[in-house]
Amino acid sequence: MFQRNKKPLLNGKNKALFPLKKAVIHALQLSAITSMALSNSVSAAEDIALETVEVISQRTSDTKPVKGYKAAKSTSSTKTDTPLIDVPQAVTVITQEVIKDQSIMSIADTIRYVPGVTASNGEGNRDAVVFRGNQTTSDLFIDGLRDDVQVYRDLYNTDRVEVLKGPNGMIFGRGGAGGVLNRVTKKAGWDTVKDMRITYGAWDQRRVSGDYGTGLSDQIAFRVNTVYEDADSYRDGVNLERFGLNPTITIAPDENTNIYLSTEYFKDKRIGDRGIPSAANTTGENRRPFNIDHENQFFGNAALSVNESETSAFNAIIEHTFANKVKLKNNTRYANYNKFYDNIYANSAVTNGLLKLSGYSDITNRENWINQTDITIPFTTAHIKHQLLVGAEIMEQTNENQRYTMPDVNNIAASNPITTGAFTTLARNQDTDISSRAIYLQDQITLSSQWQVIAGLRRDIFNTDYTNNRSSLKVDVTDTFWSPRIGLIFKPSHNMSFYTSYSLSYAPRAGDQLTGFRGNENNPALFEPEKFINKEIGAKWEINPDLSFTAAAYLLERENLIANDPNQAGATVLIDGQETKGLELSLAGNVTNKWSVIAAYTYQDGEITKDQGSAAAITVTKGTALAETPDHTYSVWNKYQINQTWAVAIGVIGRSSMYAAIPQVGNSTLLPGYTRFDAAIFAKLSERASLQLNIENLSNKAYALNSHNNNNVLPGAPISGRATLNYSF
Repeated sequence: MFQRNKKPLLNGKNKALFPLKKAVIHALQLSAITSMALSNSVSAAEDIALETVEVISQRTSDTKPVKGYKAAKSTSSTKTDTPLIDVPQAVTVITQEVIKDQSIMSIADTIRYVPGVTASNGEGNRDAVVFRGNQTTSDLFIDGLRDDVQVYRDLYNTDRVEVLKGPNGMIFGRGGAGGVLNRVTKKAGWDTVKDMRITYGAWDQRRVSGDYGTGLSDQIAFRVNTVYEDADSYRDGVNLERFGLNPTITIAPDENTNIYLSTEYFKDKRIGDRGIPSAANTTGENRRPFNIDHENQFFGNAALSVNESETSAFNAIIEHTFANKVKLKNNTRYANYNKFYDNIYANSAVTNGLLKLSGYSDITNRENWINQTDITIPFTTAHIKHQLLVGAEIMEQTNENQRYTMPDVNNIAASNPITTGAFTTLARNQDTDISSRAIYLQDQITLSSQWQVIAGLRRDIFNTDYTNNRSSLKVDVTDTFWSPRIGLIFKPSHNMSFYTSYSLSYAPRAGDQLTGFRGNENNPALFEPEKFINKEIGAKWEINPDLSFTAAAYLLERENLIANDPNQAGATVLIDGQETKGLELSLAGNVTNKWSVIAAYTYQDGEITKDQGSAAAITVTKGTALAETPDHTYSVWNKYQINQTWAVAIGVIGRSSMYAAIPQVGNSTLLPGYTRFDAAIFAKLSERASLQLNIENLSNKAYALNSHNNNNVLPGAPISGRATLNYSF
C-alpha cells in the first residue's frame, strides 16, 4: 500500500522515508554546487522559484533474506551477523529454496543432504538426530532458543535451517554433544507475501499450507503461516494428522528498533512406528533386519501405538542499535508442551520364527521459559577491530513424566506379529525442575585483513531438582560448567579461509530429556556431567558469489557417557571413552545460472576407546564401533533450469553399513549400506503458479533407513511421489 507522508523528509523517526535520506542529501549537495557554479551568471537579485515536490514512498523489507541454495551469513554460530567464511566451524544452511525444491516437511528430510548428520528412528514418536556419532533429541533450537521436548517438528513456518557441527556450549549452553540444529522462523515484513502450497502424494498424503503477510502501517507488519496435513503410510496401520498456526507481528517504531512477536499452536497426531526386529543368527555373525523386503509389516499393534503432541508457544525479540553502533537484543520464549504416546513394539530378535513384544504408555508435560540478552559492542584498539559480545541467559523448565507398562508377550509368531495389552503398571512417575543461569563473553577480533580470532567463554549454573513420586526420593544437584571456544582464521584472499578451532560442552546428569538420573538416582554423584571436546580444522572457499565449498576434519571426544546396561533392563552404565574422527566435504550453490547443486560427503570413524564392563564380563570392547555412525555417507542434489518453463532435478543419497546400536558381545545388528535415487520435475505454469513432482527411491530399493536399537529398525519407503501446486496471489 502506498501512503502519502506530510512529515519533513529528513525526520529520523519517519522510517518509511529513511532509505531516501541519502538520496535527498546528495541532491541538496549537488544543488549547492550547481548554484555556486552558476552564481557568476545569475544576478543575486534574481529570485528562482523552486517547485515543491511531494515524495511518495513505499516501505519495503526483505521477507526472503536468503535466496538460492547458498547462504552467505549466519547468526546461529556466533550470535552476531557473521559471514560463514569467517566462522571457524562447519555450518550447513538449508535455505528456503532447497526446502521447497526437495519438498522437505520434516527434520529427518532436512538433514538428508547435510554432511556429518543423520536421522535416527526416535522410537517413532520424536525427532532424533545423530551429530558426528552422538544421538540427541534435545539439541534442537528455534531462533536461537532451546526447543527440546520430544516431538515431531514441521517446517511450514521455517525460513531456513542452520546445522552447526561440533559441540558449542559457549553459544548454546548444555548439551550440543555433536552439534545443534536451529530453525530460523519466517518474520513479518513490509513485502507482501501471498503464497499457498497444495500437495497430494502417495498413500493419500494431503497437505495444504499458506503464507500471508503485509504491512499494516509504516510501523507494523503482519504475517501468518498455517498448515494442515493428513496422510497414510507405506507401513500397515500408520498415519498422521497435523495442524499448525503461526501468526507474527513486526513493530518498527524507528529506524533503529525492531520488535518481533509471534505465537504458535501446533498439534501432531500419528501412529508411532518403531519398525521391525532383527533376525537371530546362530553363526556368530552380526544380525540383520528381519525380512527387510516386506517393509509394510507392523510389529506390535498400530491401533494401540497412538502418539499425540501439542505445542503452544510465544516468542518475543527486541532489537535496538544505539548511535554508537552498540546493539542490544533480548529474546524470550515461553512454550508449553503436552505429549503422550502408547506403543507396542518388537523387543527381541526373531528366533525360530518367534519374538517378544512389549509396550508402554508415556505422558510428558513440560513448560519452558527462556530469556536471553545479548549486547554487541564494536570497537577498535591499536588498529585491531573487535566485536565484543556480552550475554546472559535465564532458563526455567518443569517436566512431569509418567510411564505405564504392559506385561511382555512372548513367543509371538513373526508371520503375524500382533498382540493386544493394557498399560496398567505404573513404572515411572517423576518430576524434574530445572533452573539454569548463564553468562558469556565472546570477542571476534580482526587482527588484519588476513587474520581473525574468535574467543569466548561461558559459565552455566545448572540446578536439577528431581523427585521420584513412586519412592518419594528427592535429589537436588547443582552443576557448574565452564565452556570455552577459540578459533583462529587465516584468509589468504577475501573468498577463502582456513581455520582451526577448539570447543567444549557439557551435559548434566538430568539426561537428554530431563528424566532424572537414569537408574542412578540413589547415588547421583556416581556420574559426573558428560563432557564433549571438539578439535577441528577446515577450509572454506567462495568459488563464486553463489557457490561455496567447505572441508572440515575433526576429532570429537566424549567422556562420562551414560549408556543402557546390556545386562540389566532399566539400569545404566558409564562408558568413559568415546571418540569420532571424521572428514566432511560440502558444496552448495549455483555452478551456472541454470545449474544449482548441493553435494556432501562424510567419512567417520567412531569407536569406544576403552573396554566396558568387569574384567570377568566385558560387554563392550575397546575399538567397538558407535551406533548409527556409518563410515561413509554421500549425497548429491542437482537442479537444472532447462528454460523459463521447465526444470529438472536428480538426487542421490547413500551410506555404508552401520550398527543399529553400540555392538555388544553376542548382540549386534548391522544395517546394510544403500544408495537411493530421487528426482523432481518443475513447471512454471504462469507468473503466479508453478507445479512440481518429487519422486523418491526411483529404483524401488529395499533398505534399512535408521534405527532406535537392535530390534527397532525402520525400513525405507518404496518408490513414492508427491505433486505440489505453488500459487502466489
